[in-house]
Amino acid sequence: MKKMVLGAMALLCLASPINAQNSMKTKEPIKQTACHNNLGEFAPEFAHLNDDILFGEVWNQQDELSLHDRSLVTIISLMSQGLTDLSFRHHLENAKAHGVSRQEISEVITHTAFYAGWPKAWAAFCIAKEVWTDDAPLTKDEFQMSTPYPVGEPNTANARYFKGNSYLAPMDAKGGGPINVTFEPACRNNWHVHHGFVQVLICVAGRGWYQEWGKPAVEIRPGSVITIPKGVKHWHGAVRDSWFQHLTYHAKDETKSHTEWLEPVAADDYEKLP
Repeated sequence: MKKMVLGAMALLCLASPINAQNSMKTKEPIKQTACHNNLGEFAPEFAHLNDDILFGEVWNQQDELSLHDRSLVTIISLMSQGLTDLSFRHHLENAKAHGVSRQEISEVITHTAFYAGWPKAWAAFCIAKEVWTDDAPLTKDEFQMSTPYPVGEPNTANARYFKGNSYLAPMDAKGGGPINVTFEPACRNNWHVHHGFVQVLICVAGRGWYQEWGKPAVEIRPGSVITIPKGVKHWHGAVRDSWFQHLTYHAKDETKSHTEWLEPVAADDYEKLP
């Protein structure tokens, strides 16, 4: 049987995202020169404060607040003031480059509208539509900027059991910690069965599917916890248009334990999922 629990287990496992972030490959520091180029001679001190302090120092403090989150904070601040000008567009473009998806920016602008004003939201949406011109999924680098957990290295050892690319990032590998598994959009593993151990999945980013044999698929979002009993045939993976990232750990209760890999998920069945 399956359990989806939004409780103590999720809080325990999600309580230290900064530790995970410290182990990831951070993006290159921002180097801003726009203000020096345009106002360097006219207002050199302002150019210094803008390029060297605001962007060179404040924006580059990525340990506590990622570029993804700083972008959202900046957009909310500018929208609240009604500053939907070229600067606002520039920050929207930065947000997209830093992993903010179309769905995220839509939710952020809609939420902010209730507090900042409906006309401001209309103006913000008009520009956002020009920046997010298609529904293409995030690139790998963009997705990495959207999550504090590392994407990791290609899952070459089990690639034959996956449709699409997946990545592994063991957390505290020497201490037997959980493994972070990342699926690119539409990637999923084959049907499989765990013998001799219970597996727990904790979604930390993106959206995915989990399905047991003979039961409907269940959507997984950040905070969802799936407990998979031993002996249950199942599969899990990403939705078609989103990356999917989960932590996983195993609770063994037998000396001999292994995973039995089975047939791939039928393409027609996967494509029928919403």
